[in-house]
Amino acid sequence: MRGLLILAGLLVSTSLLAQTPAALQEKLKAIAADPVALRAAVDGGKKVTFFCANCHGEDGISKTPEVPNLAGQNPAYLLEQIRKFGTGERKDPFMQGLIKVLKDDERLQVAAYYSSIPVPPSKADAAKAAQGKVLFTKLCVRCHGEQARGAELFPRLAGQKVPYLQTSITRYRDGTGIRNNQLMSIATAPLKNDDIVAVANYLTQLP
Repeated sequence: MRGLLILAGLLVSTSLLAQTPAALQEKLKAIAADPVALRAAVDGGKKVTFFCANCHGEDGISKTPEVPNLAGQNPAYLLEQIRKFGTGERKDPFMQGLIKVLKDDERLQVAAYYSSIPVPPSKADAAKAAQGKVLFTKLCVRCHGEQARGAELFPRLAGQKVPYLQTSITRYRDGTGIRNNQLMSIATAPLKNDDIVAVANYLTQLP
């Protein structure tokens, strides 16, 4: 009986140590509002993300065209995606394994670090980008913002590489990706393949 009580106490204390998603988001906001704490978090995040560099680049700019940039993302959005990988809500065996070893404070540091890095725009086909701007303004601005920089709930698309954007948009349209989203399915449904190329060219050249 005594052993069971001790075990129960340990389980309760362990659960109290794990901060809720809402509490972590509030802590992230507090860090962002304190220049000293933010600098410390960014420095810590640079050290923590050494294992991310092989795919996402040392500065959060992807080395592989099919892998997304993490630099410049909204920190709240990044923190939520980290949480989802950790719980298995987002599926990727490699990412899930890496994320699970991160402590709460390290997750905050990762989000702070990547969000602090500017994203250089990529070259694009000017004619296609002009066409893509029209489509983006019509279908995507409401969620992703006029400059495609995203928000707490929506990812930054500006500056992402064309192959990654094409693949992601196509998967949402066709419902073939691991991540399905009703709003994205509706928004991308009217897009033909050439339209997707145009939107990708518009987004990649945005700063």
